[in-house]
Amino acid sequence: MRKVQTAALTAASLLVFGGYYGLGDALDLVPGPVTVAYADVAPQPFPTPAGPSAKTSTPAGLETGAPMPSKAALTSYVQAVASDAALAGGGVTASVVDVATGEELLDQHAATGVTPASTNKLLTAWAALSSMGPGHTLQTKTVLDGQTLTLVGGGDVLLAEDAGDPTATVGHAGLGDLARATAEQLKAQGATSVSLRLDDTLFTGPQWSGDWEEGNERFVAKVQPIMVDVESAQEEIDSGQRAGHPDDPAMHAAKIFAEHLSEAGITVDGDASRAAAPSGAKELASVSSAPLSDILSVSLKSSNNTMTEVEGRLVALQAKETADFAGASKAVTARLRKDGFDVSGLTLLDASGLAKGNKVPARLLTQILAKAAGDEGGSAGRTLIADLPVAALDGTLGNRLHDTSAAGTVRAKTGTLDQTSSLAGVVTTADGRQLAFSILANGFAANSGSAVGAAIDNHFVAPLAACGCS
Repeated sequence: MRKVQTAALTAASLLVFGGYYGLGDALDLVPGPVTVAYADVAPQPFPTPAGPSAKTSTPAGLETGAPMPSKAALTSYVQAVASDAALAGGGVTASVVDVATGEELLDQHAATGVTPASTNKLLTAWAALSSMGPGHTLQTKTVLDGQTLTLVGGGDVLLAEDAGDPTATVGHAGLGDLARATAEQLKAQGATSVSLRLDDTLFTGPQWSGDWEEGNERFVAKVQPIMVDVESAQEEIDSGQRAGHPDDPAMHAAKIFAEHLSEAGITVDGDASRAAAPSGAKELASVSSAPLSDILSVSLKSSNNTMTEVEGRLVALQAKETADFAGASKAVTARLRKDGFDVSGLTLLDASGLAKGNKVPARLLTQILAKAAGDEGGSAGRTLIADLPVAALDGTLGNRLHDTSAAGTVRAKTGTLDQTSSLAGVVTTADGRQLAFSILANGFAANSGSAVGAAIDNHFVAPLAACGCS
C-alpha cells in the first residue's frame, strides 16, 4: 500500500513539474520547442510561374485511319427504309459523306430536290452563321422625337415580358428593363408623358406565306421583328395550353412595353400606333439579345418555325435583299452558292421548311453538314453542329433513338410534314468514322409520319451509328 501511494505521488509530481515546465517553455524562460512569441520570418518573394517545359500541339484533326463503311452496307440500310411497309407509295432520297475526305459514300437519288420539311432549317442556319457570325446580337431600342417615343424592333423575338436574364437565351433581354431605362432618360430630360409608336418596319412584305397550308397557323406566328418569347408561346401551344400566338405579336409587345413605362412613372398618351421612327430621332435606351449561336440552338433544337423565318429575313437584310419571303430565299441561296455549295436542284419558298414546294437535294444537306463538321467549317460550322438536337437527349430528337448506338452519338435536324419525314446530321460510327448523312422520305400515305420516322431510325440511323461495316 505504501508503494502504491509513493508511485501515485511521484506521478502527480511529474505532471505538475511538466505543466510548469511547459509554461516556462512557451514563455521562452526555459529551453524547448514551444513558444507564444511571434516568429520573425522574413517575407519571401512570390514565385514566378514557369511555362510548360514541352511544346503544346494543336488539336488533331479527324482520324483518317478509321475503317470506312462500305457502299454496299449503306445501300442496304437505305433500301431497308424504302421497303418498309410504312413507306408504301413513297420514295426515299439519301446521301452519306465521309467528313474527313469529303467522299460521298451513298448516293440514293441524292441530287434530286424533294420536300425537306424542317431539315430546310439547316440551310437558313448555315447562311445566318456564315453571313452574320455566331456572336451577332439583336438590339431592341427606343428613340425620341419631340414628345413621340418609338419602340424599334430589331429582330429579337425572345424578349422577356419584364426583366431580362443575362444568363439565359430565351428572355435574355427584357421589355421591362427597356421601359425602366427609357423612363430614366425621359425623366432626366424633364419629360413625364409621351405618345408611343411601334416601328416594326425592319421586315417587309406578307407576314404569312401563301405557300403554307391552311391550318399551320398554330405552328408559326406572323413574321414580325419584335415579339415576347415566341419559343415559350410555341411550347405552350404544343402542350395544348393555348389556342395560338397573339394575333399581332409585335403590337402585343408594344402594349406590354407601354404598361412597364407607365409603372416607371411615364404617362403614355393614348394607345400605341405603328409608324417608322423619324430619321433624326435620338436613341434613349436599348437591350441586346443573346448571341446568334445561342439563338440558333433554341430554334434548331425545338424546330421553331417563327424564329427561323425571322433568321431568314435577317440574312436577307445582311445581303441587302428585301426582308420578306422572297428576299430571304434569295439571300440564303446566294450565301450557300458563295460558300461553295452546289445549289442545283434547290427551290426555296421560305426559311423554315413549312412550304411543301421547297425542294432540297439530300446531297446539299450533307455538303453543308460535312463542311460544318470538318476542318473548313470554322466557327460557323462548329456552332451549327453544336446547336443540333442530340439523339435520345434533347430537342426534337429527345424521344428518338433510345437504346441504340445512335443515342448520344448522333446530332441531327429532324423534319416532319404530312407525307414528309427527314433527318440530316452527323454521326461517329462504332468504327470511329465521322459521317454526314441525310435521308428524306416523301409521298407515303397520310398520317404515316411517325411510322416512317421510326423506319428511318431503326433501318438507317441506328445501323449507321453501330456500323462495323467496313
